[in-house]
Amino acid sequence: MSQTYLSLTVELPEDQSEAVQDVLHESGAMGLEVRDREAPPMPGVRGPNPGEAIVIAYFEDTDTAEAARAQVAEDFPGARVLLEEKPQQDWSNEWKALIKSVQVGGLWVGPPWEADAAPKDKVRIVIEPKMAFGTGDHPTTSLCLAAIDAYMASHPGASVLDVGTGTGVLAIAARKLGAGRVVGTDNDPMSVELAHENASVNGTPELELSGKELTQVQGTFDLVVANILANTLIALAPLIAPKVKERLVLAGVLAHQKAEVEAAYRAQGLIPEAGAAQGEWVRLDFHR
Repeated sequence: MSQTYLSLTVELPEDQSEAVQDVLHESGAMGLEVRDREAPPMPGVRGPNPGEAIVIAYFEDTDTAEAARAQVAEDFPGARVLLEEKPQQDWSNEWKALIKSVQVGGLWVGPPWEADAAPKDKVRIVIEPKMAFGTGDHPTTSLCLAAIDAYMASHPGASVLDVGTGTGVLAIAARKLGAGRVVGTDNDPMSVELAHENASVNGTPELELSGKELTQVQGTFDLVVANILANTLIALAPLIAPKVKERLVLAGVLAHQKAEVEAAYRAQGLIPEAGAAQGEWVRLDFHR
């Protein structure tokens, strides 16, 4: 593998974002990073101008990258395009530098390379950040961890369902904080595999982690958490709501999406509570 890679940064109106992503995929990009209203960047990373999106494509060879730049310039004449060469090492280390440990309530969640520095008085969860979402440091994950920490403190032995479990971090946290039955589902097989690995590393192999549809999951749960995007939460409302015995926590929702998501769950007979917010991300809490 070469010692450098090329990044092609495209800034353009947000409504053209999906079209340019298609062009970049077809041009041979190894991977894409998108920053827009639906996926705000990590702290410390430059975000797009209002009404715009930033799409960054990664390429391994110059010819492919140059051809992609020419294609984008032709198809999107108003876009601002920048092609840069970056050291391979830089990429992996920059990525690692973005993954931070977090402390939420009685929990410490972080990557393996920060585990030795975890405070002794916290419940420690080590998450290997690979392709699945949920290392703990994203605001939506932190908001869910806080809700789980608070709920488990007053409901020891409660049953918990984590919809869209990703790395398994929320399911692992619930178990370590004293939950009884804990189920995590995800429709991405890679996520399920990674969640199993993380459960094993964290000493919680008894978690029920699978790619099952919600209709295949038996029973109801004292606490249901779902940290997935707003449009998916709305679509899944008729399937998630029947699983809630007492409390539901939803995240992955931006402030401007809150009313629509809340309405979908009100329609299923759930009663909204105060919730919480971190930056532009909100957490929606409901009870039965």
